[in-house]
Amino acid sequence: MTSFEAAVSAEDLTKRYGTGDAQVTALDAVTVAFGRGELTAIMGPSGSGKSTLMHCLAGLDTPTSGRVWLHGARHGSADRVELSGLRDDALTALRRDRMGFVFQAFNLLPTLTAWENITLPLDLAGRKPDLGFADTVVDAVGLRDRLHHRPSQLSGGQQQRVACARALVSRPDVVFADEPTGALDSRAGAEVLGFLRRSVDELGQTVVMVTHDPVAAGYADRVLFLADGAIVDELRDPSADRVLDRVRGLESAARGRAGVGAGA
Repeated sequence: MTSFEAAVSAEDLTKRYGTGDAQVTALDAVTVAFGRGELTAIMGPSGSGKSTLMHCLAGLDTPTSGRVWLHGARHGSADRVELSGLRDDALTALRRDRMGFVFQAFNLLPTLTAWENITLPLDLAGRKPDLGFADTVVDAVGLRDRLHHRPSQLSGGQQQRVACARALVSRPDVVFADEPTGALDSRAGAEVLGFLRRSVDELGQTVVMVTHDPVAAGYADRVLFLADGAIVDELRDPSADRVLDRVRGLESAARGRAGVGAGA
């Protein structure tokens, strides 16, 4: 990218759970934008708010306050859509037509073949697949000889690659990937991460990925680090070693703050 152009953004995004003394702030007035044609990784310790941030960005969870926009230039319109202003049916259609999702659980329908699972979002939308683009996606994930197999006949890595192809086949504005390699061994995980990287480099896709793995984050263009519901650091052009060093530094700082608090 020669200049930063947002695919999805948020302003003062806050999410609280519970009330009174039991209230927990999962996101604390987060303002952030995710670049079009980039792979951004979100990292942070358990409870940092990284999955909550993704769910609010994707319209899977409703923030307590703040705003989220999906920017529409990829679909021929420069107008942005504010998710919080949409009715449930419109939000469902937006997620189906303009977002892709890859989760740790593959979420494939067991009675459908790999090809039927890949094209399911288009079928639900009443749209026919662009066969040329679908062929490009299928070849990119290396599933040409497995298209007529059902999930039970596929390895875990192959099932996750089916999920990746399903997320991309509708050419969404953004793909949200929540721990996409969490259930995979290192070899299968590298295959999935390599495909997500190629989808950005070769297909111009935008990917936002939550991960706890520095190796996975090393595939990104940019890494955001969350702690206590806030973005506390950012790293461009990461490597696994640089990400790990940054994580250790943040963990050390957190222990230092905890020690000061305990001694106060």
